[in-house]
Amino acid sequence: MKYIPLCLLVPTFVLAQTPAPNEAQLGLKLAESGKCAEALPHLRKAHPTASDDKMQIGNWGVRCAMLLNQTDDALHFLSALRHDFPRDPAVQFLSVHVFSDLSIRASQELLFTNPSAYQVHQLNAESLETQGRWDDAMSEYRLVLEKNPTLPGIHYRIGRLILSKPETPTTFADAKKEFEAELAIDPRNPGAEYVLGEMARQQEQWPDAIEHFGKAAQLDTGFADALIGLGRSLIAAGKPEQAIAPLEHAVRLQPQNPTAHFHLATALRRAGKKEQGDKEFAVYKQTSERAQQMTHDVQRGVLGPQQVDPDAQPQ
Repeated sequence: MKYIPLCLLVPTFVLAQTPAPNEAQLGLKLAESGKCAEALPHLRKAHPTASDDKMQIGNWGVRCAMLLNQTDDALHFLSALRHDFPRDPAVQFLSVHVFSDLSIRASQELLFTNPSAYQVHQLNAESLETQGRWDDAMSEYRLVLEKNPTLPGIHYRIGRLILSKPETPTTFADAKKEFEAELAIDPRNPGAEYVLGEMARQQEQWPDAIEHFGKAAQLDTGFADALIGLGRSLIAAGKPEQAIAPLEHAVRLQPQNPTAHFHLATALRRAGKKEQGDKEFAVYKQTSERAQQMTHDVQRGVLGPQQVDPDAQPQ
């Protein structure tokens, strides 16, 4: 037998028994040390096979990727966290900040690279709208239309702003003009049809209300509010039998919506179906109480138990 020196055997044995580097632990250690550029490749490799460290790897992956402005990586890590921990408040909180930060970065990029684009005015208008600065927002939307007169959605937004402002003798006429202009550009806009229907309903113009709500429901078959508006208008127009079908559809779409159950119960009773109407009215009461309790629970969660009267009934 050929003699093999021991010095040659030992290194071979040691190398065979040495575990492979732990990508997860190495990535986390580097990230915690503030070395995100070095940590991110290790976190990226470790993430698909991670088990116990999924939350830590995902969190540090998002933080490092955002710090390095590698948005694709940030969204990849965040998407995995939201898939693996969908109801975790820490993940939900992180999502809020990541999406908000990405929105700010995207808007800055748009402003710096295309300052004269109509989208800049639209972005400004949307920001002003959220601040309740209706007139300023409307001016920005008008500038959008100057640059792109046939852009869908802008007349609709202007119409909403008109309805958001304090009512004047011309409010409905001015808003109607904008929604009709929107439909001239985009005839398949269910939102514009719905608002025109709601305006007509408030003015007790039942044929117009029925027409617009009906079109909105046809354009968007899952538009429960349009179905409810259609049912209400048909009831008011003395056509409860015709109101039953759209209201039943609304109830199927939103079984926990007490408004849908209430109007369906009303339509059934007025159509002479008292027993069915009574059953539906009982469902309305149940869903209404459940909705009130949910509102009470949310208030309690936000304000804290010390701010809520324990003997008070949900409103």
